[in-house]
Amino acid sequence: MTRTVIESKTKTVTIGFDEPFCVIGERINPTGRKKLAAELELGDFSTVERDALEQVACGAMVLDINSGAVFSNKMAEDPRYADNNFVEPPLMRQLIERVSAVVDVPLCIDSSVPGALEAGLAAAEGRPLLNSVTGEEERMELVLPLVKKYNVPVVAISNDDTGISEDPDVRFAVAKKIVERAADFGIPAHDIVVDPLVMPIGAMATAGHQVFTLVRRLRDELGVNTTCGASNISFGLPHRHGVNAAFLPMAIAAGMTSAIMNPVRPVEMEAIRAANLLMNHDPNGTEWIKFSRVLEAVEGGASFAEASAAAAEASAGRGGRRRRRSA
Repeated sequence: MTRTVIESKTKTVTIGFDEPFCVIGERINPTGRKKLAAELELGDFSTVERDALEQVACGAMVLDINSGAVFSNKMAEDPRYADNNFVEPPLMRQLIERVSAVVDVPLCIDSSVPGALEAGLAAAEGRPLLNSVTGEEERMELVLPLVKKYNVPVVAISNDDTGISEDPDVRFAVAKKIVERAADFGIPAHDIVVDPLVMPIGAMATAGHQVFTLVRRLRDELGVNTTCGASNISFGLPHRHGVNAAFLPMAIAAGMTSAIMNPVRPVEMEAIRAANLLMNHDPNGTEWIKFSRVLEAVEGGASFAEASAAAAEASAGRGGRRRRRSA
């Protein structure tokens, strides 16, 4: 059975077909978040630290760290700041150091800049997930040697030099090419997590059906784990969380094993917890019962993050008492 192992200094997360669905928190990403980018430009990491703590409290098992910030003010003063190759490597190191100081979950190092990927790999403790490689020839030649050098798993995105195809057979072929090229570098298939590329259902009516079919093929024919940017499916639609909450269990049933998503959304996390239960990935329904208490607290007026953190603390306390009684 395919298992992709991701590690921090103290925790191990396994992505696999017989494992609970892996939630990769997406919030530490300055792209499209002007306020966060402005804070980072000033060397202020308070929102980053808060987002890290909140996402883990709400159920993120891995945190995606994206360094794609635009420093507009510094750019006006120094033209080097217009170059992502100059901005991202030191920022990635700082982000990883700050996040690792407040949470102990494994990390997903996310950048289009190879220098930032290597800076993140050098800074991260354990065995992070690298995000990402594509089927573009130049990208594979830059990223796959890093994957091999640091012995880490990698997200493989199903687009190549021709762009993103609307044909799911083409996207499958690109994923297969990446897996085969990775093997040439000595990288096993269990260290490849394929992103089959979720298209917006509002723009392509078959987007949902396509990704479910692709995920089944990737599982059955290539034996690889899968991930996606889950919210892409609902882009441009009203009440997006309802669409996302329907999409996620359907993707899980098709064989998807992880997603990069916002865990601070109770309706989507509820859907994932229920899917884990129904897929027999939650022994005795333990996690579902814990989560039901969180939902009860939210219904009583608590925020989802507060209720989740309180439930985690209570569970840890009960575990500690059990250990003392058995000593």
